[in-house]
Amino acid sequence: MLYVVKRDGREVEFNSDKIAQAIKGSANEIGLNLRESQVLDTVHKVITYIESEYKRTITVEQIQNFVEEALKDEGHKDIAVAYSSYRRERTKVREIKSDLMRAIRQIGIETDRDNANVGNNFSSKLLRIASESNKWNTLAIMPKNLARAHETGDLYYHDLDSYNLTVNCLHIPTKEILENGFNTGYGTINAPRRIETAAELSCILLQSTQNDMFGGQSHPDFDNDMAIFVDPTRDEIRKELEELEIPENKIEQLIEKKVRKKVQQAMQGVVYNLNTMHSRAGSQVPFSSINIGLPTSEDAALVCEVFLLEYEKGLGKGEQPIFPNIIFRVKEGVNREENNPYFYLYKLACRVASKRMNPTFMNIDADFNKEYYDQGYVPATMGCRTYLMKNINGEPGCKGRGNIAPTTLNLPRIGLQAKGDINKFFEILDSRMELAKESLMHRYEVLKGLRVKDLPFVAGQGLMKGAENLGPDDSIEPILKQGTWGIGFIGIAETLVALIGKHHGEDSEARALGVRIIEHIRQYCDRLTEEYKLNWSCYATPAEGLSGKFIKQDQKIFGIIKGVTDKEYYTNSYHVPVSHPISIKEKIDIEAPYHKLCNGGHISYLEVDDTPDAETVMDIINYAYKNTNISYVGVNFHIRYCRECGTYLHNNENKCPKCASQDIQGISRVTGYLSLDERFGAGKYHEREDRISHTGDHGHHY
Repeated sequence: MLYVVKRDGREVEFNSDKIAQAIKGSANEIGLNLRESQVLDTVHKVITYIESEYKRTITVEQIQNFVEEALKDEGHKDIAVAYSSYRRERTKVREIKSDLMRAIRQIGIETDRDNANVGNNFSSKLLRIASESNKWNTLAIMPKNLARAHETGDLYYHDLDSYNLTVNCLHIPTKEILENGFNTGYGTINAPRRIETAAELSCILLQSTQNDMFGGQSHPDFDNDMAIFVDPTRDEIRKELEELEIPENKIEQLIEKKVRKKVQQAMQGVVYNLNTMHSRAGSQVPFSSINIGLPTSEDAALVCEVFLLEYEKGLGKGEQPIFPNIIFRVKEGVNREENNPYFYLYKLACRVASKRMNPTFMNIDADFNKEYYDQGYVPATMGCRTYLMKNINGEPGCKGRGNIAPTTLNLPRIGLQAKGDINKFFEILDSRMELAKESLMHRYEVLKGLRVKDLPFVAGQGLMKGAENLGPDDSIEPILKQGTWGIGFIGIAETLVALIGKHHGEDSEARALGVRIIEHIRQYCDRLTEEYKLNWSCYATPAEGLSGKFIKQDQKIFGIIKGVTDKEYYTNSYHVPVSHPISIKEKIDIEAPYHKLCNGGHISYLEVDDTPDAETVMDIINYAYKNTNISYVGVNFHIRYCRECGTYLHNNENKCPKCASQDIQGISRVTGYLSLDERFGAGKYHEREDRISHTGDHGHHY
């Protein structure tokens, strides 16, 4: 009796009928019909081979080898080729299935940390399992050369699990949507009449939008958009007070006091909602950004001021709010100078940032921002750093637009492959950019197959530019033409070390070469914009999970190379390495030129000791904005507070100085947003460990 050893180790009785069926199937695949006698002859030959070599057990693979050999010996070479091809495909499917099952089992233990905003609950795990499954599906549907580039680490296609399902991010046209009302699928929400309702609905907009997309969302002009609901609130209060027959000389004072109280309640609701309401199947709070700081009315200034004060208060015990990302826009003549009408808001923003790490700051006087501001289009950005203003297919600006999808280049690998030859580096870079373009054009072709009803809220309710006049069954292609297609990059620092032995924080030659490399990518994107009539952009990739993925792949190929692959992460985009001792001014000066080049998104971080004071934050921002063309800046430090009583800790205490609790929560910034320390991915965990504070002019740490 002969037994077949299955791939899972089980032993089953040998069955020649299965060989016959496999032979018939391969013949049918190429359009041949074998006579029964031909099939039996081939099966008999297989049995002969087996009997001559095996006595008790044989593996499935060994039987299949004999089937191929017998088919050739019997003169059925075409069928043998078909059978061999089928075997390879089945092997590939089994490997994918095996890898997928392994990934699913691991997710069942704990979700990965590609996104530090994703939790570890049931919803998070279920979402990650679905995500992992669609990644495999996506790699199967794309051309093999593109799949290979992603799998080997030459390129990275962001959010592969969403490749065929949706687009990245959006600046919501908040005022316009609220004024018109909207429908989340269960009935119409009418335009709000009061500031509290408008603020609550602004959170619903973020939550509902995120359920249709894989990236983050922004209110691009929050204080001005909310301001239109303050005056109707004031009118209601006035009517109520008049009915109470309050004396005229007291009524105006009372009205403004009550209006401020209503705005306070509304803004507190925004902070609380955005740290408690969940999106994406309950797996995370909305990745939200709110742009403020350029009020066009006193009511907008009130919203801006009160919102900052409510964020400064924190949550119930004073804990650090994780969201929203706050971007305070700084403009000479509006808020930057002491004699500006809204300087007090800038001063307050610096005070809040000195405690909360939010807001970050955007320089509207950077020439590429001012160009649009002077035309009446107010720039905004996101905490995830998405930026867009130019539009080859219509009116510029950011409302109703976002990034469609990015592909990231592994620049350090190109640096290593060039072996010090700069010309060779640019040759390889050109070929990788072509591949990146090909990947994004493939994604475009896939995404234009989606219909408006596949993005029922953002497209169906007209939040996205290009959705005008589209019906539920229309292609979303007009929307794809309004957003940006980003070619991103990671690890300029390691790339420069690989090429010339020093990075841009160490050497003037490296500094010039770094800018030259990113200029080259930007010029390529500009050419694509004209050629394809799509909005291509150069993108300073945040690289949260990717920072650790690329370097692990490169360590396997190139080994450990000092200054390049000798740690657990690649440095974020164009940043000076976090462990390199450098003054704040030097870091700003070195990184500033990249902001204009990276028209798909950019940010620079300045790391300081403990919690800085408000004056230090303002000094840093003022130096950056008065002396360079830098745009988007954040001041980083490590926040630690007591979970029991909310007291903030300083000087690395191990227990709370107020209640003696040792239950201490750490908060750090990861690629644009704040996160609990324990949620950092492996690469970013090691990067945070390496961060050192930058020094001031005289060597002291800020």
